[in-house]
Amino acid sequence: MTEQLVQLAVEAGVATITLDSPSNRNALSATLVGQLTEALASVRDDAQVRAVKLTHTGGTFCAGADLSEALKRGLSPEQATAEGTSAMSGLMRTILVLPKPVVAVIDGHVRAGGLGILGAADMVVAGPSSTFALTEVRLGLAPSMISVVLLPKMTARSAGRYFLTGEKFDQRVAEQTGLVTVGADSSEDLVAQSDSIFDAIRKASPQGLAVSKSLTTAGVLADFDARASARAEESAGLFRSDEAREGMTAFFAKRKPSWDVSG
Repeated sequence: MTEQLVQLAVEAGVATITLDSPSNRNALSATLVGQLTEALASVRDDAQVRAVKLTHTGGTFCAGADLSEALKRGLSPEQATAEGTSAMSGLMRTILVLPKPVVAVIDGHVRAGGLGILGAADMVVAGPSSTFALTEVRLGLAPSMISVVLLPKMTARSAGRYFLTGEKFDQRVAEQTGLVTVGADSSEDLVAQSDSIFDAIRKASPQGLAVSKSLTTAGVLADFDARASARAEESAGLFRSDEAREGMTAFFAKRKPSWDVSG
């Protein structure tokens, strides 16, 4: 029996979808991505749902890619990467085309591919325990697939810094970059800020929400459809490279990769 890694509950016009796989820090396994995509699709035509709240259990919203599940099923690293990239592409597009606002409410760590979920979301409210990092560059990789939704949201200068350095940043900096809508100062502020957004959405008509969202996502969606295939191929090529192999080997061995010239 497949473990349930995503929970869904509907109350007062809001569908709360919770990433609930704390044992692997809500990493993007095929199971989690599939269940999350299904949960989003299930509320698409639900007249009782006006908006989606995307949240998490544990101290991490999403740790990024998880290829271990596919490898355990006997797939090669290349096959596992291709499967994961395709599933992630489908998930981000599902969020973009959903005719209801998707608001991520987080208070935990977000790494690599997890930022792609935030980039696809319509709004993000982040609490004081939130940290963010695009760590791909330190592993011989790049945020290829998720760049399609991140670059339209982040300022050019901030993308240049955090894509290229892999540095960690907090919710206040994330707000300044455009990745986050509101950076909350406390757990109480996180609740108040997100409640305010959902209260406002409850006053809006379904038709008004759907068309208004389409106006805000049209450019991103057009770019996504034009570039997603090329970015997926780029990502797969990087994962097959010697540098990526060295980067991931070093990461799991808790040592510096061969190219690291820091002190």
